[in-house]
Amino acid sequence: MRHPPRQQLPRHPHGHGFAALVLAGGYVEAGDTGRHWMGPGDVLLHQAWERHLDRFDGRGAEVLVLPIADSDARLAAGRVADPDAIARLAEHDRAEAARQLLAATRPRAEGGADWPDVLARGLRDDPALPLTPWARAHGLHPGSISRGFRQVFGVTPAGYRLIQRTRRAINAVRACAEPLSFIAQDCGFADQAHMSRAIRSLACTTPAALRRLAT
Repeated sequence: MRHPPRQQLPRHPHGHGFAALVLAGGYVEAGDTGRHWMGPGDVLLHQAWERHLDRFDGRGAEVLVLPIADSDARLAAGRVADPDAIARLAEHDRAEAARQLLAATRPRAEGGADWPDVLARGLRDDPALPLTPWARAHGLHPGSISRGFRQVFGVTPAGYRLIQRTRRAINAVRACAEPLSFIAQDCGFADQAHMSRAIRSLACTTPAALRRLAT
């Protein structure tokens, strides 16, 4: 995929897992796994139903996109030493290119120390994080964090928190046989119906259908 300089893609979902390998140029992606500054050789691994926005810099970008399984996307961001070798392989065998990309990807240090990044990390670690005490502890007005966070991530902190809860619920529904009501309570939803609505909104399916697909 080739993106022109200064292109901005609003927050959008993907219905399948994929790896994005930057071959040239650069951009910033802000989404469900945080904010990532991308350049040549950098890799982002996405699970199905993730949402993010992209802001491309003055160079634009050339990005190789390869399908992967959700289970291969446990690491959000990484780096490969020879992106051109992966791109050459993908010209005639995309499945093997994806396998080699995953094998060659190594973790990388993440930038981003602005307060929206700190808050996003806190909500990923603990979706029950209370926003007003967090704002006061960081010297911010509670009313301003919603606007500032949305400018970076395209969604409010409350919306981001719901997404993190929902993703935890999806993973739990797929991975275990616990009653759905127990999973809803454990993930911080008001009840099973609340969880089901959130999952349907994010993944366009029901918890029961997710569980059937996982078996």
